[in-house]
Amino acid sequence: MTSPSHDTRNDAESLKQRLGPHHAPVGIYERIKSLPFGGRLHCNVDEIEAGSWQEIVIDYEVGASGIADGAWFKLTFKFYSDWALFQTTDPAAANYISAEYCAAPLLPGQTPATVQALSVRFDQKGHERPFQKAVIVDVVDGYLNAGDHIVVRLGDRRCGGPGTRVQTFVEDGFRFRAYVDPLGTSRFVAVPGDLGIKVVVGKPERVSLQGPRFAKPGVSTRWRITLQDRWGNPCHVKDGRACIAVYRGDDLVQSNLLPWPASGWASVGVEDLQLPAGEYRIDVHAESRPDIAPSRAWLSVAADHPAPRALYADLHVHAHDTVGTNSPAYNATYARDIGGIDVLGYTANDFQITDDNWQLGLQAVEAVNEPGKFVAYPVQEWCGSSTAGGDHNVVFLGDTKPDFPYNARGEHNRTLLWNEDMRSHAVELGRWPVEELWGAYVAEAETHLVMPHVGGRRYIPDWHHPELERLVEIASSWGHFGWLYHDVISRGYRIGVAASGDEHRGRPGGGAPGVQVFGVRGGLTGVIADTLDRVSVGRALRARRTWATTGEHSAAFLSCGGHLQGDEFSHEGPARLQYRFLGDAGWDEVLICDHTGPIWRRNLHAECGYSERRIRLRWGGSRIRDRYRWAAWRGRLSVLGATLLRFGSHGFEHAEEACWREGLTDIVFHSDTYGDADSIELEVSDLKHLRLIVDVTIDGYVKVGDPRQRNPFVHAPSVHWEVAGADLLRDGELRLELGGTELFVALERLTDQPLPREVSGEFTVDATNAPFGHRPVYVHGRQRDDSKVWTSAQFIRFVG
Repeated sequence: MTSPSHDTRNDAESLKQRLGPHHAPVGIYERIKSLPFGGRLHCNVDEIEAGSWQEIVIDYEVGASGIADGAWFKLTFKFYSDWALFQTTDPAAANYISAEYCAAPLLPGQTPATVQALSVRFDQKGHERPFQKAVIVDVVDGYLNAGDHIVVRLGDRRCGGPGTRVQTFVEDGFRFRAYVDPLGTSRFVAVPGDLGIKVVVGKPERVSLQGPRFAKPGVSTRWRITLQDRWGNPCHVKDGRACIAVYRGDDLVQSNLLPWPASGWASVGVEDLQLPAGEYRIDVHAESRPDIAPSRAWLSVAADHPAPRALYADLHVHAHDTVGTNSPAYNATYARDIGGIDVLGYTANDFQITDDNWQLGLQAVEAVNEPGKFVAYPVQEWCGSSTAGGDHNVVFLGDTKPDFPYNARGEHNRTLLWNEDMRSHAVELGRWPVEELWGAYVAEAETHLVMPHVGGRRYIPDWHHPELERLVEIASSWGHFGWLYHDVISRGYRIGVAASGDEHRGRPGGGAPGVQVFGVRGGLTGVIADTLDRVSVGRALRARRTWATTGEHSAAFLSCGGHLQGDEFSHEGPARLQYRFLGDAGWDEVLICDHTGPIWRRNLHAECGYSERRIRLRWGGSRIRDRYRWAAWRGRLSVLGATLLRFGSHGFEHAEEACWREGLTDIVFHSDTYGDADSIELEVSDLKHLRLIVDVTIDGYVKVGDPRQRNPFVHAPSVHWEVAGADLLRDGELRLELGGTELFVALERLTDQPLPREVSGEFTVDATNAPFGHRPVYVHGRQRDDSKVWTSAQFIRFVG
């Protein structure tokens, strides 16, 4: 029997004839049949500038289903977006959202809907991944008719508010997806047709310059120059030129004018810069554009560098096929041409990637992999929860087809299969727990690199496989995790360091920070390899010949005799190790560490000579080790007993972190830290008689409710600290430990002298093994702007 809904004769007139006498509002049948069951969406914009302030009006027309009393409507978008958090308490403030009901005209004989009001709220995890962020509209005391409207205003300006700050990164197809609970059962129907909005770049505000930090004499180096907006997005321009000048000391070595491309990104490359030994300064600016901030980089050219040139890798990059932004090809091109890196890992969340999308990703990887110029690897992200081992990336180092999603026996090597394209809602379990992931690849360990990381589902070092797990990711756009490296080597694991973007915003290669979850710059892995190809780079990665940076093109080396970082070797008697750091902002501190923690420290401010007037307030760390880790600092620094002459900030990642002066004595500041640190540098008239008062609150992640209200970190919700300048004169540094994950506040003396861009030295390690039979030793450096670098450890087994 054919159901009435599929009866082609079931138009209005034929139905009336078949039904005979009956009662129904005139025209109601036609209205209901003209509407999609789940309704439809309209929006007042189709293109917006990244990071701009807007009022977005979204009109939901209720579908044929109507909406039952007590039901919901959700307007969702993807969790990685850093769109400002919405609030519902102050209509005159920023990011206010509202929802209002508009009835459709009643038809003859139709009863009005009984809905009394709409209640709106914002929940950062109000729906399923990837569309987790949700504006939720609750229907209060009544129902809605088909054809009625719910109008949601994001950044409602009608009471004088500035609107809402949209996400800070560009995206070809940002999408709102709506869901409705038509029957009040909390089971949702997708509203057909996502709202697509193009998020575009703003005006140029600075020039970016990326290239290697070191090279041997005569080796070609590659540099990328890019115009970027205030949020770090690459711009487009119609004309103009980039000016590049190379200096050795004060002597101009060479210069060039490079026209911006006629189309596409305003990015140009210098492909073959070859120089003799020396230190070089490379300056770039946009010709005839003093409003655009210039950029500077440094290049150390020396015969004793451990590789022909520095190589930089971002082995953890997501595209739009698994909660990233834009296509795999877009991300690969961005990494090569904007990030100026050498090695890319195209990464797919294994539970979410479809078979077809994985094949498209592999095609993109092969298209950009070009030995000698750019290396690309496919990467599986095994997404196990922490109880099963936590997140691990599998980098497929070989040229053969990866055993993913399926091996030769047809078994799938995913964590599990559970994505929005599945027809079934049941979980199809694959490799779980992490021992089964190892089992999938251990037979060919030499062509695989398993890399545990923190990110979201935090890696737990109770698990470790020495042949597969050769590197651990200790920095990414999620934060800085130096504590994790200490954890793994203190257990006796012979594992090296890596840093990656874990990029979800289409800006791989040490990309610019956003706000909220991905609040710091993406990390980079430095690689010591002889040639730029899959085999050589893969061999170096598995040999732990790496250093990790927090996104900068800095470098660090550690050696002992003929051994480099990552090596394990036997040694008789005390070991003398050499280290070298290459940076750009000036090195603050160098630490020598082993399995017990720091064993030796250099304070470069003290070495250069303390100033009698310059000091610094520094704060940092994170609340917890898991996903929503950041600490939201809101503070005030009062300077008493001396005149505040000057101040400035360092380490602030973006325009929404700030400090400013209030009155004669106070500096107010707010910033978020994710394991990183921020600081305010001060110059005062009299340090001896100075009194400093620091008042700080520490808040955290707001899942539901008004983000403007406090969500205090319970272990240290507020800090009040009074310090005398005389104590700083005596001790040089004062510090409060605040719990959480390395939360701290510090007051420190600074030097008047320029901090060194290059630092090197030697130190001796006693011939003492740890209880596990060897002694791991590595070096860690921090620059004035809080950029950091770690070397992989040397694993020394003392004998004799």
